[in-house]
Amino acid sequence: MGHFFKGVWILLIAVFIGLAGCTQQSSEKVESKNSGAQQTEQNEDEKAKEETEQADKKPEEIKPIVIDVIEPTSQEVVRSITPVEMGYGTDDVHYKSELEKLAGELARGTETAPGFDRRMIPDKLGPDGQVIKGSPLIILEEAELVENILKASEKGGTVELPLYVTASGYETNDAANLDEVVVGKYTTYFNPAVAGRTKNIELSAQAINNVILGVGDIFSFNTTVGPSDEAHGYQPAEEIVNKKVVMGIGGGICQTSSTLFNAVDGLGVGYVEKHHHSLSVGYVPKGRDATVSYGGKDFRFENTTGVPLLLKAIVGKGSLTVEIRTSKEYETQIKKGI
Repeated sequence: MGHFFKGVWILLIAVFIGLAGCTQQSSEKVESKNSGAQQTEQNEDEKAKEETEQADKKPEEIKPIVIDVIEPTSQEVVRSITPVEMGYGTDDVHYKSELEKLAGELARGTETAPGFDRRMIPDKLGPDGQVIKGSPLIILEEAELVENILKASEKGGTVELPLYVTASGYETNDAANLDEVVVGKYTTYFNPAVAGRTKNIELSAQAINNVILGVGDIFSFNTTVGPSDEAHGYQPAEEIVNKKVVMGIGGGICQTSSTLFNAVDGLGVGYVEKHHHSLSVGYVPKGRDATVSYGGKDFRFENTTGVPLLLKAIVGKGSLTVEIRTSKEYETQIKKGI
């Protein structure tokens, strides 16, 4: 009997031990299952977060290549261009054509903006013998600008305007002696009783009087004299327009330009621009005139004599004389025209 109860106890103990083992194993499985679920949920949360962050990120903008064209002295940007918008890389022929157009506008200006090219305003000899400074010749080299922009088109950056400045070609110390000898001279005549025409001749003659022309200088009548309008004291007088004699402000200044032409014509000067009237004029022989109009036709010549010159314009009672002078030292060095 004792053995029976002992066997029962052993059996009960074994059952309890088995149940405890099952419970622990089951618990471990649940925990493992829960842990796996939590890991999966965490991974999904992180993935969702990453997707949200990627969605929020904007694609990085690719900035186009830009070239800034700058003025070399002030470093001011005068024009910014985007090569691809002008055809670079897709139509290079058109692109170069657009650059040439841009260079022309920057050099010569447009209806709304002046260009960088500047004609020389020559120095003058003052009453006291001192030099009154004008302004130098400034040229924007258009072909060089186009070439420099083409070189910069791939990477962008800045391109300076290729501006070339040319001062008058004479030594300041020579100025005081340039009136020593006359090497060219011409006189024309007018009716002093015609007040408007007389005044206009006087004003234009005064503007070119004592002008110094250095070696290689290009003289522009219009640039030197300036506007022949009422604001500058010019008066109504007869002038020739389209083969008709009409009244106009500044009529008579062409006599000054024509007299100057005949005075310099015997010297070795090179003509840059010269025009005839549409009708013959009475103050010079046929074909010996040089008509001008501010903002239009001009009389321009280059001093190719090899020596500096001085212009003198003398108005008498009914006469205008233009003399070309230089120093005694330079007189024998002048290269005469053919």
